[in-house]
Amino acid sequence: MKVLLTTLNSKYVHSNLALKYLYMAGRKHCGQLEIQEFTINNSRDYIFNELVMGGFDAVCFSVYIWNIEKTLQLAADLKKACPRTVILFGGPEVSYDCRAFMEQNPFVDFLIAGEGEDSFAKWCRALEGAGSFQDVEGLLFRKGDTVFAGPAPCPVDFSGLTQPYQEFPCEEDKVIYYEASRGCPFRCSYCISSLDRKVRELPRERVKADLDRFLHNTVKQVKFLDRTFNWDRGRSLELFRYLIERDNHVTNFHFEICGDLLDEETLELLGTARKGLFQFEIGIQSTNPRALAAVDRSGDTKKLRKNVRRLVEMGNSHIHTDLIAGLPFEDYASFRQSFNDVYELGADNLQLGFLKLLKGTKIRREAKRYGYVYMEKAPYQVISNMFISAEELCGLKRIEEVLDLYHNRGGFSSALSWATKQMARTPFDFYEAFADDYYAGGFQHKSHKKEDLYRILYQFGCRRGAGEKMKALLEADMEKTMNFDAVKKFKRKGWSIIL
Repeated sequence: MKVLLTTLNSKYVHSNLALKYLYMAGRKHCGQLEIQEFTINNSRDYIFNELVMGGFDAVCFSVYIWNIEKTLQLAADLKKACPRTVILFGGPEVSYDCRAFMEQNPFVDFLIAGEGEDSFAKWCRALEGAGSFQDVEGLLFRKGDTVFAGPAPCPVDFSGLTQPYQEFPCEEDKVIYYEASRGCPFRCSYCISSLDRKVRELPRERVKADLDRFLHNTVKQVKFLDRTFNWDRGRSLELFRYLIERDNHVTNFHFEICGDLLDEETLELLGTARKGLFQFEIGIQSTNPRALAAVDRSGDTKKLRKNVRRLVEMGNSHIHTDLIAGLPFEDYASFRQSFNDVYELGADNLQLGFLKLLKGTKIRREAKRYGYVYMEKAPYQVISNMFISAEELCGLKRIEEVLDLYHNRGGFSSALSWATKQMARTPFDFYEAFADDYYAGGFQHKSHKKEDLYRILYQFGCRRGAGEKMKALLEADMEKTMNFDAVKKFKRKGWSIIL
């Protein structure tokens, strides 16, 4: 049998680690197993033609909230074009409400729920006639109009899986995704990782060997998928030290960490790292204690903020912080406070996210309790709840846009540092006023070159009686971030902008 493992990634630089694990698990049990990855930005005709003309006996789709709708359309059309081609779905987006999904999408022949490595290997054997689909854990399959289910899925022996990068090359133009552990010690009610109630880690020496491979190949970035990398203080400290000692002065390592678990020894060690070696993503989500308690987030918020500030002040690691709008008990005023609390920490990036009521999560089961209205299809984003209205959340969406364009994109540090202190009472108030002005000017209707973003902010400053000060600061920012010829060209063209 000729079988394809495929997915639609959100960007070209992304790659799907799950497909690589599945390939390693199934390659000995399948006549011909291949991987081909696409992106959601590829044309539908291009992907469709590749699938149809590939001559596959089975096509296996890995699906997530960002690709489920496009994948369903492709799979439905593929079944029409190639009725004999077997279609298998797997991934987080189809691991819950599985039977309903199968009933709603009759072109899907098989579905694997949960972790797929063991199940996929058995499915491959059954597809080749060497086993029974009924014995495959986590598998749903169709016979005529009836959907049958195999035994309940079981957690895989994670440490027993073959490391994919022993077989696959380290692609120079893509992010290398890596798992040193699976599961999460925390129980945040909005996160599907909270459903895996046990952290399973790879042996430290094996992780070190894998890291050596990445360092030897001088890959640009390794992004750890561990939900909380520093859940075990001793383990994370040892691995941080290992990477500092073997730094190749090229590779960057990205970790998602819990800020309040950092201790003095770890902070002192991180302070010795080469600038650019580490990148940390720290989910703060809210500074409202009642909102955090409602979504089962434990921890010391005061210590977390202190540690984030310490990391920022070190200046040698890129710091990314997260907020979530739409949590229970977080109204507009409360979110304003959370935003200001986190913004003042000075992180390189502040992601203003919006609650998603994912399938299988506790917060989705509690939707009625908090009056949640949310999008019917993926990404199941909050529309409103009893604490914040749809209009207020749309207002925060506007703030998110200008925050991403200016603060997170970079290149406006001098102007924003002054403006958030002098042009409004708080940083949130500045971004709120700027977002309203940005939308009133119609700038949201098209994308803008960075040089025009300088002009837009300058014009906002003019309307607030701070044009000359804003111009001086923006010119200083341009000279720091743009080359001489680009600045010279900008000044020739001037500060006017026409839509």
